[in-house]
Amino acid sequence: MYKVAVLPGDGTGPEVVREGLKVLQAVSEAANFGIDFVRYDLGGERYLKTGEILPESVLEELRSFDAIYLGAIGHPDVRPGILEKGLLLRLRFELDQYINLRPVRLYPGVETPIKGKGPAEIDFVVVRENTEGLYAGAGGTLRKGTADEVAIQESINTRKGVERCLRFAFEYTRRRGNRNKLTLCGKTNVLTFAFDLWERAFNEIGASDFSDITRDYAHVDAIVMWMVKNPEWFDVIVTDNMFGDIITDLGAMLQGGMGIAAGGNINPTGVSMFEPIGGSAPKYTGLNVVNPLAAIVAASMLLYNLGEEAAAARVENAVKRVCETHLKSLAAGQMGYSTQEVGDLVLKYI
Repeated sequence: MYKVAVLPGDGTGPEVVREGLKVLQAVSEAANFGIDFVRYDLGGERYLKTGEILPESVLEELRSFDAIYLGAIGHPDVRPGILEKGLLLRLRFELDQYINLRPVRLYPGVETPIKGKGPAEIDFVVVRENTEGLYAGAGGTLRKGTADEVAIQESINTRKGVERCLRFAFEYTRRRGNRNKLTLCGKTNVLTFAFDLWERAFNEIGASDFSDITRDYAHVDAIVMWMVKNPEWFDVIVTDNMFGDIITDLGAMLQGGMGIAAGGNINPTGVSMFEPIGGSAPKYTGLNVVNPLAAIVAASMLLYNLGEEAAAARVENAVKRVCETHLKSLAAGQMGYSTQEVGDLVLKYI
């Protein structure tokens, strides 16, 4: 019996989470294990009613779960940054979810904007450092609102933070067992302090403990070019928080759009959180037209992280069948099915 916290969140989050929960319930019954779901109303509505974002008591409760399943955060009546910092970033930092894991996999039947590329070419993973860098919140302003205003945002990179991210990436590359190639994405020619640390640690760890893994390096500007031109070059990419945030959204477009992109915020020895990447999409709220497949793929990642690898594969294979056989498009309102009907199709194949 696993204990999973459910944070449906804002906008269309509850709609896609509903379908993901259906799938998790079905596959757990089929595979003979149990999941105890506990819901929390964290998000924009709670903040507007009570002023609370993430109460300390709730944070302490979340530490006791086996995993967290998140729908979406973002409310049109809440100023941008409040919920993102107060809930998403705080959960990542407080629960030490120092890895953001983003598979970029094109499923059969799904269109990619890259001409001449298919599932064989678009199948890689981005490992993003998730608790340091520019998102650590270091910096400040001076003389705000004047002609002499100064704004400073500092990128914090510690040897501990960099090394544990790199070790996870090397180990993940080895477990993945695809091409055994790990590419460091950086900017050593300009960001000479931060990425000197990253590159030295990358080569030291690789040479001493992962000699079976081929090491590769590219500047971030080259990475985004090659992701478009030659995505088949990549197996696993590891990078810092900011670059990872940017290149994974490009990756989502390569794999067919936000409707299929899922990610995990991973603490390898603690509580991890899994979510669809597309955001709350408030204009579609309640219309039953958004694509739930990203939330269902996130559910598959959650199962894999719990050690239920056969159940995780069962869910992902069902998603592949739905993409290949049924959907006209992954875009909201253009799938040929409602949100609920897509979830039912996945259940059919499970």
